[in-house]
Amino acid sequence: MDARTTADGKGPAGPARPPASATARAGSRRTTGAPGRAVAGKAASAAPHLRRLLELLVDDAPAEALGAVTGQAREAGVDAADLAETERAVATALRVRGSLRAHRRRELELTALFDTAGDLAASRDLDEVLKAIVRRARMLLGTDTAYLTLPDEEAGDTYMRVTDGSVSPVFQNLRLELGEGLGGLVAQTTRPYASPDYRTDDRFRHTRNINAGVFEEGLVAILGVPLLLGSVHGGDRKVIGVLFAADRSPRAFSPDEVALLSSLAAHAAIAIDTARALHDTRAALAELAEVNELVRAHAAAVQRAEEAHDRLTDLVLRGGGVRDVAAAVAGLLDGALTVHDPAGRPLAAVRHDGGPFAADSMDAQWLVSAADESRTAARAVARSGRWICAVLAGQELLAIMVLHRRGELEDADRRMFERAGVVTGLLMLLRRTVAETENRVRGELVTDLLTGAGRDPALLAERGRRLGVDLDRPHLVLVADTVAEARDRLGSAVVRYLFGYPEGGAGAEHAGAVVLLVTADGQQTPEQVARAAAVQLGHLTGAPVTVAAAGPASGPSSIADAHAEAVRCLRALHVLGRHGDGASAGELGFLGVVLGDAKDVGGFVHGTLGPLLDYDARRGTELVRTLAAYFAAGGSLTRAKATLHVHVNTVVQRLDRVEALLGEDWNHPDRALELQLALRLHQLKL
Repeated sequence: MDARTTADGKGPAGPARPPASATARAGSRRTTGAPGRAVAGKAASAAPHLRRLLELLVDDAPAEALGAVTGQAREAGVDAADLAETERAVATALRVRGSLRAHRRRELELTALFDTAGDLAASRDLDEVLKAIVRRARMLLGTDTAYLTLPDEEAGDTYMRVTDGSVSPVFQNLRLELGEGLGGLVAQTTRPYASPDYRTDDRFRHTRNINAGVFEEGLVAILGVPLLLGSVHGGDRKVIGVLFAADRSPRAFSPDEVALLSSLAAHAAIAIDTARALHDTRAALAELAEVNELVRAHAAAVQRAEEAHDRLTDLVLRGGGVRDVAAAVAGLLDGALTVHDPAGRPLAAVRHDGGPFAADSMDAQWLVSAADESRTAARAVARSGRWICAVLAGQELLAIMVLHRRGELEDADRRMFERAGVVTGLLMLLRRTVAETENRVRGELVTDLLTGAGRDPALLAERGRRLGVDLDRPHLVLVADTVAEARDRLGSAVVRYLFGYPEGGAGAEHAGAVVLLVTADGQQTPEQVARAAAVQLGHLTGAPVTVAAAGPASGPSSIADAHAEAVRCLRALHVLGRHGDGASAGELGFLGVVLGDAKDVGGFVHGTLGPLLDYDARRGTELVRTLAAYFAAGGSLTRAKATLHVHVNTVVQRLDRVEALLGEDWNHPDRALELQLALRLHQLKL
């Protein structure tokens, strides 16, 4: 025993002074034999046994080895006084051993706590930290299992987050309602609870679900401590989970074990709170980055919008046209752009670099349908790899803009495209206003051409040149009218229609109809122009419009004559019931011959009897003479064969040939009338 320790091992007491008898006996043993061995007639010394106690303490020998020292001293013959001292020394050694083991255990616990704190400082992975805490709890408490549960706020229950030493899938996936089981008791009271035998403990609410998991895992003794957040003295502490240690046999957990598990639970709470704070921080940083990106994108969009606004405003101020706007927008949006009239006909087509663009043919009906969709949605729409924007004035469709670019348009680019549609609409309305003003002045010229028979043609031609109408160029004269309820709309529709004829187009109301003077391009016949005008004016007016065409005509007097012919042709269209149609006098057959000023008799005769005349000329037959005799005989085959001096079968065969050449309707009343007139004119020419 240490010389600085009292007999009971509780403190220092100065240098020890052994009893005189013990000293005498020790001196006697030194002279008579080996230490620890009694000499005949002499008592054995207790000193070797005391040294043995110290050696056993150093070696951390089990308590049984320390307790055996007393028996060894008795066997060695230590006298009663020294034997009693040895027993007290053994008791003191056992207490020292317990203290040392408690210190070592506490040292291990502190090391584990420091390691856990180190894990918290070094790791950002919450799962790894929680696994380490649960694993250390199991190791330090020496339990079969350890696990940790957390509440699921969305589901309104508690779930198993981490387990160590578990062998049951049911237990590992266990979910508990709030307030159930030992964990529910811990969470409600915010205090640790230990159950030496879970099956017989009635302090908490057992449920079939929890019992099934616990029994399958084979757990008996369970210790649970709360994971708490908040100030210890503040009183407002929140349970965010429960840490458990459990054995598969009955066991009473000591206060030190409860304290140790509570310390680990505190670290787990810190880890969870830190992870949540880190998650919130990362989420906030991500949100800030996203907002920053949105701000950056918005700033770029604002800059592009300002650039687009400046360019489009400059175009308007410089008096730019639709093509100029299309070129600017195509460059800003990096795609080809086409502009079409309400009927789908192209007005402008440019590439992103400002060059001409050859667009793929688009069905006009498809394009108008897409424009209607854009008008209904009040925004640009994507269809078939293109973006379509309706150019509107109120609900009136002025034009259709098509951006030939696949892929999505960002909101800023879409708004830019739609804003370009607004600018285009403004320009077109401005053009319409200018055109209406110019058309009123040009309309006065048209009126003077039709009513001023005694006016000087040279002065009229000079006046036309000042207004941009070259009367010496070939012109077509169109006369149009519509139903009474739509006549007020026809005048404005004519102005919009004349946008397609920037050179020499003019219109005026005259004699209850609208007269249009347009340049003849030589590519379309008068009847083609008349039909197209009837369709487009009908669409713009919203009612059927009938159009008659005459010309081409050059000079004031010829234009006036062409107008008179167009008026007669329009009257003929109404007589024939062809309302909402377009035609020219040359297309009306014998009515055109009667009504037209050109009196193209030869053309009418050949156009009507041409197949028969050509056949007779090639074959030497008499189909024309036979047809004339048939009509002259009132359709009687007998009288016709008498006039021709042939057999009746010959007449039948010839008429069959006539039908093959002219068609099955050759004998219908309207067609028969044309044929008879053509036959009479042919006879007059002979």
